[in-house]
Parts: sequence; structure tokens; C-alpha cells
Amino acid sequence: MGMNTLQHQPSETNAKPVGQTEKMTLVQAVTDGLRTMMSEDEQVLVLGEDVGTNGGVFRATDGLINEFGDNRVVDTPLAEAGIIGTSIGLAMNGFKPIAEIQFLGFIYPGFEQIVTHAARIRMRTSGRYTVPMVIRAPYGAGIRAPEIHSDSTEAFFVHLPGLKVVAPSSPYDAKGLLIASIEDPDPVIFLEPMKSYRAGREDVPVEKYTVDIGKANVVKKGEDVTLICWGNMVKPTMEAAQKAEKEKDIQAEVIDLRTLYPLDKDTIVQSVEKTGRVVVVHEGHRTGGVGAEIIGLINDHALFYLRSPIERVTGYDVHVPLFALEDHYLPSIDRVYKGIQNVLAY
Repeated sequence: MGMNTLQHQPSETNAKPVGQTEKMTLVQAVTDGLRTMMSEDEQVLVLGEDVGTNGGVFRATDGLINEFGDNRVVDTPLAEAGIIGTSIGLAMNGFKPIAEIQFLGFIYPGFEQIVTHAARIRMRTSGRYTVPMVIRAPYGAGIRAPEIHSDSTEAFFVHLPGLKVVAPSSPYDAKGLLIASIEDPDPVIFLEPMKSYRAGREDVPVEKYTVDIGKANVVKKGEDVTLICWGNMVKPTMEAAQKAEKEKDIQAEVIDLRTLYPLDKDTIVQSVEKTGRVVVVHEGHRTGGVGAEIIGLINDHALFYLRSPIERVTGYDVHVPLFALEDHYLPSIDRVYKGIQNVLAY
């Protein structure tokens, strides 16, 4: 697989790791987050296709069945609707299930269970029941996977009331956000950027910690333009920001949203009020993408601070193409850099 090999950029607003730490990749941090919560709470269990003996398609659950047994690490049939539906029932009866869907593009058979049940139980029962479950799903292009394996359709879930949608970009955030998601009383869609799974390592605390759901991270501070991104797009966005600084002395502020619903309105608005220019970067399709919602939020709360129209750098309105054209589909450093130039030149 064509994994990215550069290190994640250090965060400026993350709490620094304290106590004992280990160098981990993002997928190792996911495993560590699962192990941490399964060790703490016997009601936490994992279910999905090949999550037990095989340790998951990306090895995110590797070794957990040996530690916790097959009653808590459950290999299921190839039936996404069954995995998610079973998780809903478990969650309503005191368990904290974590359902693994092998690729986000495989989640569609289970979509009815998410839309009709998981997202609505709290409202349907007037708060008597909640659904404390997590659905983990690798997503995104760039690893030369076949059709459907590379979808980035987070907008489906952001549109739906009753769900939280999380998308970490670094190992530190992955463990902290996963633990916060498992502890959340409502269903969380946990999107794992598979191009970043083994892209690099960073210090991750061995002990339990959380990263707040709904709180963005200002990865790089700047005064001239705000760049908003998440997941796999943080890396090319950071590199475009560094290129703009080196070649044009443009100081870009880079915001890693980390959570797509609820959006961190305050961090976005405060940055727009400072810079007056915005580029939104995502690999999902342009039409109806999360970028459009971010532009709507800015129009609602910071319109009169804008000095130029907001630029979107996104995937195209086509299905993610196969190998030869995959890199052309994804927003590149040059496309993000051009977006920066456009809003500065307006």
C-alpha cells in the first residue's frame, strides 16, 4: 500500500503528553485506546468481521482476543446491518459496543440501522434510552485500494441529527478521541484516515486520557489566511501552508477540526475574524460536502470579517478512481497552495 511516510506535525494546542509515553502509529494508538477501555470496563466489547483471530483488516484489534476472549472480541458474519443492529441492542442493554466496519464504503448496508435507529433512540424514548456505541470505519483514498474501499462520505453522517462524527489525524488524537467516543452516551461515527494509519509515530501517553469531542486543534497559527481541514488532509494542508510561508511569506493558520459534528464554531469564527480569508480542504466530493456547511457557518457568524470569497479545495464529484488516477482525485499540496493564492489575490 502506498502509505504516506512523513511525520505528523506537532500540535500547538494539544495538551502535551504527560507521564510515560510510547511512540505509536495512528493504528497502534487506536488499538491502545481499545485495550485501555476494555481493561477498565467489562461492558466494552468489540465486534466486526475478522476482528478476533485475524486482528482486523488493518490489525487495529490485533491481540485483543487473546487478552479479553471471544465473548468480548466477537467475529461476526459479513453482515454490516447485523453488526450495527446488534450493537444498538447491546448499547441499549448496558454494554458499550465498538463496531468495526472494514471500510467506510462498506457501511451502506448498515445505513438503515444508523439512520432509523441509532440516531433516533434518545429522541424516540424521550431520553429514557441512549445508544452508547462507537462505529469505527477506515476511510479515504491514497492507498491504492479497489472501488468502494476509498470513499470519504462523512457528509452523510454530519447531516444526520443524533450522531457525533469524529475524524482524528494523529496518533495522540486517535487514542484520546476514541476513549472520549467510547465514554460518550450517544452514538459516535469514528472515522480513521487509513492513509495516515502508519504514516508516522508520535508520543502517546500509556495511561488513559481523552481529547474533547467538538474541539478543533489549531495546528499552526497565522494571521493571513485560515486553512480548515481534517483527517488525511491535514498533512498536505500543512505542507501547502509551509510552502506559502517559505515562498511568499504568507502566514497561514491551519485548523484541524478533529470533530465534524458538532463543529467547533468558536475556533473557526475566531480565526476568520483574525485572517479574513479562508480555504476549506477536504477529500470528500465537493457537492454537499462538509466544506459547504463550514462556509454556511462562517456566513452566519463571521460574514463581515471576510475579505474574499471562501475557497474550497476538494475531491471531485466522481467516484474515487482506480489506481492510475487516484492521486489526481485527492487535493494536493499544489491545489491547496493555489487556493491560498486565490484568496490572497482577490
